[in-house]
Amino acid sequence: MEPQLLHSVADGVATVVIHHPAKRNAMTAGMWRALPPLLDRLTADAAVRVLVLTGEGGTFCAGADISTLRGSSDEAQGLSVRAEEALAAFPKPTLAAVRGYCVGGGSQLAAACDLRFAQEGALFGVTPAKLGIVYPASSTRRLVSLVGPATAKYLLFSGELIDTERALRTGLVDEVLPEGELGKRVAEFARILAARSQLTQAAAKEFADGRTDRDAYWSGQARGSGDTAEGVAAFLERRQPRFTWTGSG
Repeated sequence: MEPQLLHSVADGVATVVIHHPAKRNAMTAGMWRALPPLLDRLTADAAVRVLVLTGEGGTFCAGADISTLRGSSDEAQGLSVRAEEALAAFPKPTLAAVRGYCVGGGSQLAAACDLRFAQEGALFGVTPAKLGIVYPASSTRRLVSLVGPATAKYLLFSGELIDTERALRTGLVDEVLPEGELGKRVAEFARILAARSQLTQAAAKEFADGRTDRDAYWSGQARGSGDTAEGVAAFLERRQPRFTWTGSG
């Protein structure tokens, strides 16, 4: 099978799989280009409430497939940044499920997700210093906001890989699971996210990402959505809420 991004949608969860096992799921130029339009389609799909990004087999993504990026380094970097920004801008919760190597461009993609769950034994690295590449400003800022300036500098200056224990301690990952349990935990947590209010999630994602000009908009959405009334009623009636806001109105 050619290197590609596979995807499926089931029970409100879109799963995108980085599929290039011959090269540890390294991202080709075509794969970088394919991600933004794929995310646009999933954004428009009302059935999608959560997105999970993972890699085929035992590796998340070992970075960019250098052999397919023979143009200028600026062009190659532009492809990865556009893909990363499209993932960060996805309006619904995103979760990276990481096994094995999560390095270079793979770490860019993982950092652009809202949450990262990893299997014990996974390795993380930001490696431009090994290639003499200037890491993009937007990617650097995202990394700093995630792990803090000291850890970001450690990763960027050295290009060294860190294990799941350190990744968890520094905030690079949110949960670490024993071998064989990552898939089950990700599926369980994705179901939890899919059952929650999309209104709450969408507003929280914007606020957490630093947007400061939409307070009035979200207040209006809350007043008109019915989600708050439904949530309170479900709580008092001891049942699961049936939230209806989708953001498509």
